[in-house]
Amino acid sequence: MIPFVDLKTQLKALRPEIDEVISRVIDQGHFVLGPAVSAFEEKFSTYCRTDHCVGVNSGASALHLALLAAGVGPGDEVITVSMTFVATVAAVLYCGAKPVFVDVDPDRWTMAPELIEAAITPRTKAILPVHLHGLMADMDPIMAVARRHGIVLVEDAAQSHGAEYKGRRAGSIGDIGCFSFYPGKNLGGFGEGGAVVTRDAGLARTVRLLRDWGQEEKYRHVLPGYNYRMDAIQGAILNLKMDYIEGWTEDRRRLAQVYDQELAAIGQKRPSAPSDTRHVYHVYSIEHPRRDALQAALTTAGIGTGIHYPVPVHLQPAYENLGYGRGDLPVTEALAERFLSLPMYPELAPDQVVQVCRELERAHAAEQIEPASRAPSARETNKVLESV
Repeated sequence: MIPFVDLKTQLKALRPEIDEVISRVIDQGHFVLGPAVSAFEEKFSTYCRTDHCVGVNSGASALHLALLAAGVGPGDEVITVSMTFVATVAAVLYCGAKPVFVDVDPDRWTMAPELIEAAITPRTKAILPVHLHGLMADMDPIMAVARRHGIVLVEDAAQSHGAEYKGRRAGSIGDIGCFSFYPGKNLGGFGEGGAVVTRDAGLARTVRLLRDWGQEEKYRHVLPGYNYRMDAIQGAILNLKMDYIEGWTEDRRRLAQVYDQELAAIGQKRPSAPSDTRHVYHVYSIEHPRRDALQAALTTAGIGTGIHYPVPVHLQPAYENLGYGRGDLPVTEALAERFLSLPMYPELAPDQVVQVCRELERAHAAEQIEPASRAPSARETNKVLESV
């Protein structure tokens, strides 16, 4: 059996150090924010190559506060994508704003820059690209549009700790960046956690106020804020794990190279990683037109898999009031039906990756499943839809 995710092996390796930092927090008796969180914020800010980091209690909270600090409010619009976890869109709605979706690029799987300009209206306040699976969106053209129109750019980097675009780290290119430290992330805590990073001191100050009831000092509330504070134990664990994240990231990248080589031999479409990027492979996802049959075959063979994400946000029942329907985002919808995420974590052995790929090859042969090329473009998918 090869599990899709294995958190226990990492815990076992770090257990003595983790027990020590947790004991230190307990002995200090400072359980919310405090020195442990401050130490992590400083280390993570340096890692992201930004000037400020504000630890919060989840990635969703990071997105919510980043948008609020950027001035997003009722009546505003935020351009984003539907190929993401629902938290991206929920955070926009928390602000009273309206999410406006654009489709994704069929090869990169992130926001298609050429579609943004047509989505801009006088109400557009922010652009919110998502760095999917550990690969950053094509930021230069996205930033160019944002700057040309005077629009704030917020990076959803929840899956992309340490990813790079033309030598710049995730979270450091836009006005403000948001991270999640959910346990399964490349940098994961022992529960929920998140952070906002920025080079803008004013934005950082506003986020710090908002996360702690809007307090400038104890019992002096200058903004209507939230209880989005990071626990000290989470800060301590994340601070410890920062010493290992680069090694874990390079392990993921080496495993991805094994996947790339093995899957190329059977003609299977692999994730796109342009030469000017550093893909950190939070997820290693392939495309396949018979994804469900392939997943069932791998499950039978003892290979754990996942799907990120089977139903795009604009087709979720909870968000049907946004006014989108099937066919509105054809590339996103095609990818949602084709994505299959394979095992990927630093403790995975290269020979296990080879085993996964051998089982994929057997599934292709046994089920007469042809290897996939790529998701069709919006134009190609529209032609299919028109013929139905």
